[in-house]
Amino acid sequence: MARILVVDDSLVDLRLASRLLEKIPDWEVTTARNGREGLEQVELEIPDLIVTDLKMPEMNGLELVEAIRNEYPLVPVVLMTAGGSETIAVTALEKGAASYVPKTELGSELIDTVERILASSNKRRKRRRLLNYLSSVSYVLDNDLDLISALVAEIRETVQERWIFDENESLRFASAVDEALTNAYFHGNLEVSSDLREEDPNAYHDLANTRRKQEPFRSRQIHVELNMSKEEVSITIVDQGSGFDPEALPDPTSPGYLERPSGRGVLLMRAFTDSIEFNPTGNAVTLRKKVNRQLNGDYIIDDTLETSE
Repeated sequence: MARILVVDDSLVDLRLASRLLEKIPDWEVTTARNGREGLEQVELEIPDLIVTDLKMPEMNGLELVEAIRNEYPLVPVVLMTAGGSETIAVTALEKGAASYVPKTELGSELIDTVERILASSNKRRKRRRLLNYLSSVSYVLDNDLDLISALVAEIRETVQERWIFDENESLRFASAVDEALTNAYFHGNLEVSSDLREEDPNAYHDLANTRRKQEPFRSRQIHVELNMSKEEVSITIVDQGSGFDPEALPDPTSPGYLERPSGRGVLLMRAFTDSIEFNPTGNAVTLRKKVNRQLNGDYIIDDTLETSE
């Protein structure tokens, strides 16, 4: 049974919308008189969909859309619009509302719109739940920068779709992974020195392109293992080069380090993750990042909220 929350300060419109939706036997409809009251109800019991007015006291529809998007990103919101609310409606759609129905068309459009949004949302939620059971995944890549870019995008999408990290943290984690993979490509498998990059960037890339076609460099691969839990995400990247001495890595906080082209990778990896671990031979690195959001079933719930499904 789908749970639908209707939010409107107008008692007439609230009754109209809720009675229309109650015609569907498989829908359970609850109501709230403003956005704040609606959000309180969501905190007590997460609905499958919210139908809301825009102009309301205490918390309007736009503010409700933003709160739901931030705290319950898988709950779609359908707007009920009236004359004079066009500007705020466009903003709410840009902020994450799923659709809208003019109040003058509720009788003919509301049920169809809600049915379509619920069908789409259910597919996404099922995929999201399935991803929750993905605890680890491994890749073996040829030494190819295009494959590296594709894998970085895939990892970013995976951690973001599971709502392990928010959009910004997903981007930061993906950037750290990108730097680690790029290091495995250039410095690991192709064994092109960072010193050459500082001396002559063109010669650095020319040597890399040459070695990509030569043995033993051409046949080398990059092994990647991604592990995910509710507490932590870790990724181990292993190249097939001769390695290096991790103890010889310079301190990225030392004066002048930011100005060195070869210092960027390690600095970003350390800044965007909680820990970096190299193996003794230097051809494997593990990045770890803690999950700072509470995961609960299909949703991410802020630590300050208590919910039940």
